[in-house]
Amino acid sequence: MKKLLYLFLIELMLCLVLAGCSGKTMLDPDDPVTLTIWHVYGSQTSSPMNDMIDEFNRTSGKDMGIFVKVEMVTDSDEIDNVLAANLNEEPGAYELPDLFVAYPRIVEKFGDDALLDFSVHFSKEELSAYRSDFLAEGYFGEKLFMLPIAKSSELIFVNKTIFDRFSTDTGITADCFNHVETLMAACNAYYDWSQGQTMFQIDDFYHYFLANMTGLNSEFVIDGKINFDSDAFERVFTPIAEAAIYGSLCVGDGYASDRWKTGEIIGSAGSTAGILYMRDYVTYYDNTTEDIETLVLPYPCLEGSKATVVQRGGGLFAVKNEDERKNQAAVIFAKWLTEKEHNIAFVTNAGYLPVTNQALQSLFTNISSVENEKYRMLYSAVNEQYENGYQFCFLPIFDGALDMQKNFEKLIKSTLSNAHQEYIRRIQNGENRDTVMEELTASALASVREALN
Repeated sequence: MKKLLYLFLIELMLCLVLAGCSGKTMLDPDDPVTLTIWHVYGSQTSSPMNDMIDEFNRTSGKDMGIFVKVEMVTDSDEIDNVLAANLNEEPGAYELPDLFVAYPRIVEKFGDDALLDFSVHFSKEELSAYRSDFLAEGYFGEKLFMLPIAKSSELIFVNKTIFDRFSTDTGITADCFNHVETLMAACNAYYDWSQGQTMFQIDDFYHYFLANMTGLNSEFVIDGKINFDSDAFERVFTPIAEAAIYGSLCVGDGYASDRWKTGEIIGSAGSTAGILYMRDYVTYYDNTTEDIETLVLPYPCLEGSKATVVQRGGGLFAVKNEDERKNQAAVIFAKWLTEKEHNIAFVTNAGYLPVTNQALQSLFTNISSVENEKYRMLYSAVNEQYENGYQFCFLPIFDGALDMQKNFEKLIKSTLSNAHQEYIRRIQNGENRDTVMEELTASALASVREALN
């Protein structure tokens, strides 16, 4: 009797979850469906998402006849590249997965009917549970192609152990991180104090410009083109250009977390999810190690501007399948992953934010319940941004957005890197530092504007 009741409840759950689905087939625990997934959360060997998928496969997935198989764990750029290779029919390209995590920019690469429209499979009540600005980013017209499963913002991460030494000697405090101008000035002071070490890295200059130009009430992108000729663009450009030319702001390739590990930098601005890769110790080039403390702070703004930060994080996409069972299974897994209990368990081990109103409120009112101290600092900093009235902005979506973002990043880094080399050469030849800095900052801005024209 208990077994019959259990089977009845499972069947009822399936019917409720699949309400609104147009498929004629039903999932069967005795004939399970396998879904492949590519995602960005962690690595193949250490991943909060993999842990959640294992739990799903052991429990609800097993009961309903769904098995989710992780095929790839990498970064968003690589997923973009691998998806594009398939869609462009390049030789040796991977087959498309059933599910993948990406940014909205990838949609332009797919055909109109290639992705699953989640809105068809969710009731209005179910959709209303999600934070509206998180959900809005996944709509393309009336179709919901990207379902939010974890969102992030951007913050500052500081190696407090080394910064405290610098602060003791110079009198510069952590207040320098409040504004871009004071932060860049502190970077220059650190460069001098450390005898030529870079202090800080901005993981994404495209995001930096978007946030700070928005904070100046100016649009960064207009009609699919960067608004490079505005006064706001110059104001956002100047402080980072001066620091990069001086040598105190990193403009090299790669993520800040790699340079963090060796003490090559002691601070960065980037995704909250970067906390996953910020180790609690530094390994120096002579192979000695040092335990460190981490400081997590809100994203900096320009003095006198509206504090603004980019809302980050991709979402879950499902490739539309002729086998309706796979579409149904994708919806079931997506709903399971964004249920309050599962979503909080996932995001608090990955440095992200939950995506429903109820889960978000629960997290911010119970930050002390987060076990990891660094993660508690992270959520406190994000909450501080909310409480201090930060405005959140989205990446603009338009044809060619992905390529433009990549090209802009390369342009800023290469221009400022070249200007730094020229700066070193000229001051070594005895030229006046201030004069050289002024000239190179102006010429770097002109070069960027010419390239964007």
